Amino acid sequence: MLEKTNRINYLYDFYQALLTPKQRSYMEMYYLEDYSLGEISELFEVSRQAVYDNIKRTEKMLESYEDKLHLFSRFEKRKQIIVKLSETVKDPEAKKYVQQLLDLD
Repeated sequence: MLEKTNRINYLYDFYQALLTPKQRSYMEMYYLEDYSLGEISELFEVSRQAVYDNIKRTEKMLESYEDKLHLFSRFEKRKQIIVKLSETVKDPEAKKYVQQLLDLD
């Protein structure tokens, strides 16, 4: 479950601009602020099922965006390469640049 939550959070970070304001609100409340479905449904005055359906649809949309655009998978690959690079680089000047790359993410 934690792995799925982390993945959805990353996908949300990359693709939130492609979501509607309501989708963003539900996802932020559910995944980032840890609201329950019931709490979200009360705030928006909709059924718990409506919130659940919206969140599940949005998760599928985020996965669909990732399947097409690959922003998250490229991010993960870049990060792995930078970590390997940081382990092998000995030159202090080069280490500084590798650290700058790590600090960007």
